[in-house]
Amino acid sequence: MSAKIRKIAWKPLLVAASIVLASSLAAQPQFISDGKAGFVLSHIEYALAEDAKDTGACPNGMTETYAGPLKVFVNQPQLKEVADDDNAVRQAYRLLRSDPNVKNLCLNPELGKPDPRFHIVSGPNVPVYGIDLDGHDTQAGDPATNTSCAHEDFPGMDGNKGVDNQFYRLMGCNHSFQSGGLANSFAIEMLTGSWGILVTLSGVDDIRNDDDVRVGFYSNEDPIRLSPGREPLSYATYSAEQDERFRTQTRGRISGGVLTTEPADLRFHWFVNSMRTERPLHNAVAQLTIGEDGVIEGYLAGYTYLEDLYNFMFGFRNATDATGKLASWNLRAGSSIGKALVQGHTCEGGYYALYEVADADPDPETGECTSLSVQYRIRAIPAFVIGAESANAVETAAR
Repeated sequence: MSAKIRKIAWKPLLVAASIVLASSLAAQPQFISDGKAGFVLSHIEYALAEDAKDTGACPNGMTETYAGPLKVFVNQPQLKEVADDDNAVRQAYRLLRSDPNVKNLCLNPELGKPDPRFHIVSGPNVPVYGIDLDGHDTQAGDPATNTSCAHEDFPGMDGNKGVDNQFYRLMGCNHSFQSGGLANSFAIEMLTGSWGILVTLSGVDDIRNDDDVRVGFYSNEDPIRLSPGREPLSYATYSAEQDERFRTQTRGRISGGVLTTEPADLRFHWFVNSMRTERPLHNAVAQLTIGEDGVIEGYLAGYTYLEDLYNFMFGFRNATDATGKLASWNLRAGSSIGKALVQGHTCEGGYYALYEVADADPDPETGECTSLSVQYRIRAIPAFVIGAESANAVETAAR
């Protein structure tokens, strides 16, 4: 065979190889490298529902706060006389917040009692955002189990059933949790650099369908990189926190471009008024749609023990300062009382309502549930994550 013939014979093979290579490159999105991908959360909020006025979620009315700003104090009855005098109230608060011997209902909710001003969602068939956490469409009248208390699940926004979202039942009648309210904007400090959450994938063979991938959730060591318009930037580099309490690895599967993880325990930071607190989730799962552009969005959901939820949601009882020590009584009391007055609830009302709507982890002796289903809607963008494997990875990258 002549050289000319051999050259011509190779052309179809070269063309075919080029097509296969191009097809392979096209199938591997930009955000995947060697089966690995990293992401940083760019948005997080509670998974709730449409406004109560439109869904009929709160036929008994909306939650209200204290009748007077000094009603939160339980052992200073003489101050009731000045409850409507703004100047006297300010002076009284300065004295009360500086004296730990003065008991208030936000740091001591057990000193109060169930409050009829605190309303929970009771309207029928209210569709909510979220996913089914326990695999059952539990309805009113169903018996308790060894893992859950009697409760009623919600229908989902997309027509799914059995959505476990008792946090919405707890807070859905609060004005601050309606559209435009103040309470669901807690991610603002995330974007100012106080905290962040990283997600990693590894062992990915096919971004559309893969029966076994490894998934990591980590607190972020670095402030989120923002554009001049204060939008989170894709493909920035972040270090994963090395404190094991804020590092979680689990497994998952991808089906039709939707990642679903196996249950795992995780927690992330939250900062408020210079105080540090935590948001834990146990038996948490993620259900996230993976976009062609590398953006993932969906739900991060699980259960939070009631005392933990009260602490970061209402009372800040265990909040710490920058040194890790318990924050000052003045700061914790002022922040919790201020939140109650601004967001429109009573602390003792929230505390007892928590126990009323709790749906998981029954106490083996009393049968009362000790945790509440909580769901977050999240969105994450592509990022380079270092330190997901070990602290050595961070040190190596730094060098």
